[in-house]
Amino acid sequence: MTERVRGLRGATTVAHDDADAIVAATADLLQEMLERNEVAPDDLVSLVFTSTSDLTAEFPAAAARRLGIDHIPLLCAREIDVPGSVPRCIRVLMHLYTGRDHGTLRHVYLRGARRLRSDLPE
Repeated sequence: MTERVRGLRGATTVAHDDADAIVAATADLLQEMLERNEVAPDDLVSLVFTSTSDLTAEFPAAAARRLGIDHIPLLCAREIDVPGSVPRCIRVLMHLYTGRDHGTLRHVYLRGARRLRSDLPE
């Protein structure tokens, strides 16, 4: 089986702008993405995080570091302010090596972010 670099998406929300809440929600999201897709930390290439402008208390990447994911590049950026977008939302693009096809990857949308991709099974 040939391994390729693939992209896996995920998102979650927090109730309020609090460092502990941001880290906890992001850690839950990352763990769920890894578990649902049977990804080992050594399979990871990089993680790109975005957060909405109403989240400023902590970098979402801090959650990855606390989970021991400290051997790959991590980047945080600000999500574009679009009217009607999901508030207090953290998104992640996970680049990883896998032998799986695009169609078999399970993108993960938790909490209020589920409305971003209601077409996906839980």
